[in-house]
Amino acid sequence: MKKQDIGDENKSKVSKAPNPKTDQPKEVHSENDDHDHDQIGEEDSDWKSHWQLLLAIAILFVMLTLEFGFAYVPEFPINLIIFSVAYLLAGYNVLYMAWRKAIRFDFFNEFFLMSVATIGAFAIGSYSEGVAVMAFYSIGEWFQDAAVNRAKRSIKALLDIRPDEVTVIRNGKAEVINPKDVGLDEIIRVKPGEKVALDGELISEKASFNTAALTGESKPDSKAKGDTVYAGMINLNTVAEIKVTSLFTDSKLSKILEMVQDATARKSQTQLFISRFAKIYTPIVFALAVAVCLIPYFFVENYSFSEWFYRALVFLVISCPCALVVSIPLGYFGGIGLASRNGILFKGSNFLDVMTAINAVVMDKTGTLTEGVFKVQEIVTKDIEEPYLVKLAAAIESQSTHPIGIAIVQHAGTEKGKALSIAEVEEISGHGLKGKIDGKEVLAGNTKLMKKFKIEYPAEIDSIVYTIVVVAVDKKYKGHITIADKIKEDAAQAIKELHALNIKTVMLSGDKQAVVDEVAKKLGIDNAYGDLLPEDKVKKVQDLKNEGKHIAFVGDGVNDAPVVALADAGIAMGGLGSDATIETADIVIQNDQPSKIVTAIKIGKLTKQIVWQNIILAMTVKLIVLGLGAGGIATLWEAVIADVGVALLAILNAVRIQRMKL
Repeated sequence: MKKQDIGDENKSKVSKAPNPKTDQPKEVHSENDDHDHDQIGEEDSDWKSHWQLLLAIAILFVMLTLEFGFAYVPEFPINLIIFSVAYLLAGYNVLYMAWRKAIRFDFFNEFFLMSVATIGAFAIGSYSEGVAVMAFYSIGEWFQDAAVNRAKRSIKALLDIRPDEVTVIRNGKAEVINPKDVGLDEIIRVKPGEKVALDGELISEKASFNTAALTGESKPDSKAKGDTVYAGMINLNTVAEIKVTSLFTDSKLSKILEMVQDATARKSQTQLFISRFAKIYTPIVFALAVAVCLIPYFFVENYSFSEWFYRALVFLVISCPCALVVSIPLGYFGGIGLASRNGILFKGSNFLDVMTAINAVVMDKTGTLTEGVFKVQEIVTKDIEEPYLVKLAAAIESQSTHPIGIAIVQHAGTEKGKALSIAEVEEISGHGLKGKIDGKEVLAGNTKLMKKFKIEYPAEIDSIVYTIVVVAVDKKYKGHITIADKIKEDAAQAIKELHALNIKTVMLSGDKQAVVDEVAKKLGIDNAYGDLLPEDKVKKVQDLKNEGKHIAFVGDGVNDAPVVALADAGIAMGGLGSDATIETADIVIQNDQPSKIVTAIKIGKLTKQIVWQNIILAMTVKLIVLGLGAGGIATLWEAVIADVGVALLAILNAVRIQRMKL
């Protein structure tokens, strides 16, 4: 059977540094390359080829009935003509593909192999067996195509969720147009039950949405005026108006769709091995078939060419690597689909393999194990009014996108007064921010920032467990703001399940050690390190790799890009708002749940288990029947039944993953 191309040529635009353990060269195809799935049994193929196959089987059945059940049997050349018609009906597509490849001197493929075997059967008068081989082979193709197309439809139904039209408000009137024609800042209207077509900002007072298409979670997500809404969400109850903030091609959903399509094109190491194996295996099989036919001439008394030629044909039929080249890509394709349904996006089937070897998971704290939703808990001042301290901190933190800075800005939202003049803001990685506000030098960050600029602060600050933003004005300590984060609901369960899989857990954070230790203690994490700069995180990960650990790093795909590149697998908590993580990471968890890390590992292991079951099954059966065929015990009938049978078993085993629930 044919090897399925289940994705377009990989065109992923991954922005992270190359990872020699995972990055692979792309396969380059010319215009004239035969994509086998374009030839036989494609989803949109016409019914003619199916009726041809059914007619061929009917003719074969009638002829066998006449041969074994009645006295009258058509004689030569009538029987040859009838069987030839049945043969051409059943095998036209296979013969066509064999011819197309042969004229380009590509003889070592399954189409040429099956053509030689069946034409050879006709040459020695085994007409019914020749037709049977082609008919059963085509039946196997039909079942294979059904399985592959079902997998395609499954993922397509899951991901192809962009509406074809959208209602836009122009000049006070509602117009229904294509989403591609909507510009930035235009207002779109989404009725209850409709899908959101474009990313935007909710301008209605409130609305509730189903986010299952993006996160895998079906529970309603309530939005208020000013909140971000994403394409693919389904409006649940009230008419919602949304101001468009991203064009159709730039939406979160478009990026996800592109990534999943790319994922089906990037092959795993197992797939690459099987592709290389098939290119070597097929010519060896042809050579052995020739040997089976000719070598006995020198050693066997009463040598009969037709007998040994028949054995060679049996050898060719059973040697066809159908189960391997079909079920293995199908297994990985099913794994990607299963992950997608669980809100996990793999950038390639190679990362399914990578996850099976992971024995250490390294995690960032904020936004990974904690919700990253910070709230101001306490404000302490020295020689400055509290409202003014908050305004200074909020003014400089407004230049940052860090969750801590956002919490301060939100807290200061109700403060009134004169707007501040901000200039020369500089972010000092791992420390905080420095800038000029109304002509004064303002520092806002952690205690490392104060130490860097030799600013004295109260010693008791170092003993505070929670996150602290210390503020200094003109080289003098003016106060600090205490901020607390919340641990995610499923974080403890995720750590417990990772330990059950015998996987080491490590937490790396730029937050101070006291905070990190408290979180690690609550969750049961093996090792936790705080007060780390980006380069410190790289060193910690490198130390783990030197110990022989296979590492998955989970965190922010942008800020931790060096660590993501160094790790065997970079996992991003993509959520609904982090565009950059989709570009950077190898795997994206869409709903930000740490428990999905365990799910991703389980899917990888399950996929690899099914793939290797198919490899062992196919090779075992083929070796047995190859020996029987060469020994003259197995006939063409038995060879084709064994070949198609093992292929069907492998396909059924591969599609099993599509129905599994984790």
